[in-house]
Amino acid sequence: MTHPPKSSTAPPPAGAAGAAAAPGIPAQPGPPVHPATPVLPAPSGAGVPPARRTAFAEGVERLRAAATTEPGRLRIIGAVLAVLVVAFGAVTAWQTSERSAAADDVLHRSQPLSSGAAGIYRSLADANTAASSGFLAGGQENAASRQRYEKDIRTAAGGLVTAAANAEPGSASEATIARLNRLLPEYKGLIERARTYNRQGYPVGGAYLRYANEKMQKEMLPAAEDLYTTENRRLDADYADATPYPWAAIALGLLALAALGWAQHRMYRRTNRVLNHGLVAATAAATVALLWLVVGHAVARSGLDGSYAHGIRSLNVLHDARIASLKARGNENLSLVARGAETITVDGKPYDAYYYDFDKDMGVLGKGLTEAARLADDQGGTAPVRAAEGSMAVWKQRHAAARDEDENGNYQQALDKVIGAKGATGECFDSVDRSLARAIDHEQAEFQQAAGDGRDAMAGLPAGAAVLAVLAAAGAVAGIGRRLSEYR
Repeated sequence: MTHPPKSSTAPPPAGAAGAAAAPGIPAQPGPPVHPATPVLPAPSGAGVPPARRTAFAEGVERLRAAATTEPGRLRIIGAVLAVLVVAFGAVTAWQTSERSAAADDVLHRSQPLSSGAAGIYRSLADANTAASSGFLAGGQENAASRQRYEKDIRTAAGGLVTAAANAEPGSASEATIARLNRLLPEYKGLIERARTYNRQGYPVGGAYLRYANEKMQKEMLPAAEDLYTTENRRLDADYADATPYPWAAIALGLLALAALGWAQHRMYRRTNRVLNHGLVAATAAATVALLWLVVGHAVARSGLDGSYAHGIRSLNVLHDARIASLKARGNENLSLVARGAETITVDGKPYDAYYYDFDKDMGVLGKGLTEAARLADDQGGTAPVRAAEGSMAVWKQRHAAARDEDENGNYQQALDKVIGAKGATGECFDSVDRSLARAIDHEQAEFQQAAGDGRDAMAGLPAGAAVLAVLAAAGAVAGIGRRLSEYR
């Protein structure tokens, strides 16, 4: 038997040099390698999937792709037009709502509170005047004087309740109201003591009255004036919120109309069709909304400006004049109560303190009446002011006569010329006060009419603008959709 030879040497691998090829399998040459071409290593990121794009990037890419076709461009134009008109309607509704609310506050909130604060001041000053008039009458104080004092105190207390209900918690107004509520009972107590001692014939009654007057003049009336000033600032702030033009809404309206006009012009150039019903309807709705906004706000602004110029300014002047007349009457009475006990030195010359203040108050009254007559714009406002000026002139004459009697030591004659039944200065004061009350009522009515007209001019504008904007957007989408249907 023949065996193959054993050897420890492994047979050469297939394809090795010098080895015979396996039978039946021809030799396979390797790929040619160019000697000048270097072999590059594989990139480090080979086999890693590319990063995914964000939704925004994909949206931009789709929008760019859509803009390359006419249907895509039309869809973009329709979306832009709809957004513009809806934004115009939303901004118009927002800005006109704010102005309408501010105008309503002027009419129903801040101005009544301002008048109420002036009423508190007037009631306190008038109560002080009535108390001094009753004191001068001594034990013969008439019922009318007493009732007037009590009515003024009730009016002031009621005004403080109303002001407290509308004051913001923690505000300066709330602190002022609390202070007045604390001082009012103290003042009433001093007046009652003064009356009690006066009826009994004790001179200390005059000291209590002067102390009550000092509390009124130096604490209560300044606090009431602060409250009046604060409410006037609130009124001015409401006017400032109600009158500015809504420029943002107007600008958006003009931009929307320009875009609608451009879209129609573009469509006309591409189709030779003069009108697109949807775009025409959208343009009409946007135009109506813009005209309503501009005209309505112009009318509202005119009414509110008129209510301030011919109402608020006149009311402020008249309130100040009426308060000056009340203070003058109080000082006139107190000059007789004090009988020269209170003096003041001005430029080295002594004066009776109450007579000196009376002269200052009458000067303020005269200037106020002159300004009120200038601001009055009709006979209804001018007539009562002229009547007050005439009564003031007579008052000055009678007061000069009463002062002469007092300075000459004729106290009873001076008293008769001040609180007497006929021909006294009290008649002139009452005439001035009634005339100013009529003028205030007239100007108040003019304010309410003008401010009401201004507020009504914006009535329905926020809702109307929103509805017209929705209609305009629907028209724009319908018009563009009609054009798109031609590509299907």
